[in-house]
Amino acid sequence: MDIYEMRFFLAAADTLHFGRASQVCNISPSALSRGIQRIEEEIGEALFVRDRKGVRLTDAGRRFREYARGSIEGLEELKRSIHSAELTGEIRLYCSVTACYSVLPSILSRFREAYPGISIKLHTGAASDAVETVSSGDVDLAVIARPDTPMPGLLFQELTTTPLVFVAPRQEWQYTETLEKEFIPWSEIPMILPERGLMRKRVLRWFRERGESPKVYAEVAGNEAILALVSLNCGVGVVPRLVVEKSPVARKIRILKVRPPLKPYSVGMCVRKAAIQSPTLSAFWGLGGTGD
Repeated sequence: MDIYEMRFFLAAADTLHFGRASQVCNISPSALSRGIQRIEEEIGEALFVRDRKGVRLTDAGRRFREYARGSIEGLEELKRSIHSAELTGEIRLYCSVTACYSVLPSILSRFREAYPGISIKLHTGAASDAVETVSSGDVDLAVIARPDTPMPGLLFQELTTTPLVFVAPRQEWQYTETLEKEFIPWSEIPMILPERGLMRKRVLRWFRERGESPKVYAEVAGNEAILALVSLNCGVGVVPRLVVEKSPVARKIRILKVRPPLKPYSVGMCVRKAAIQSPTLSAFWGLGGTGD
């Protein structure tokens, strides 16, 4: 028997219909029957019972189905491992410092194991620059929070989602009681805002929808700077929850229960459509799931 005959058998075992199985395999019903017959002759047992009630597997057929599936999966895994060992090259990857320790570790670990011949050149910078950096071709891939507007020429693949949360100092400060009120006068609370980018847009929109304007204490670059100033009792900030969970100042801040919540972040990878055909980029992209 060969691998093709095993595939013929599995198609018949899955459909329990020789006509449909032959269509799946793109062969004639007689060719499918001959292939299965050769397997039965080699094993010495019938794999199917065919009568007026239809087609069903014998005990030997059920056992052989598990063997055939395992054999085909083993062959595919061997082919993948041989192919991955042959791939070499470099991928230029851009992300924020936050993404380095909160999003990348899992996918980089799997990629390094699967494709040891491909090296990663990591660039870190402001999250607000990620889309432009990929679009310009300065890097191959970037980890981003999906924008609210379309990204022409780019593909996006979600890796995770995370809520956006309001954070305040954990220790007592002059606005502790104010933040405990049922209706918080947000226009009186000092806010730490990002200088630019998606987070800033969403926070400002949240204030506009409430008919208020933020009292801006500071404008900074990066989630880490926001958390640092919040931990020093400078004001309230908004950051992704996963940033809080990984932050070294997590014990010095607290998450506020704010309604309505901001729209959560969809965090993932983006790549230029024109570049995804590269074998190295395709390999990295394939570890994330399905893009759109």
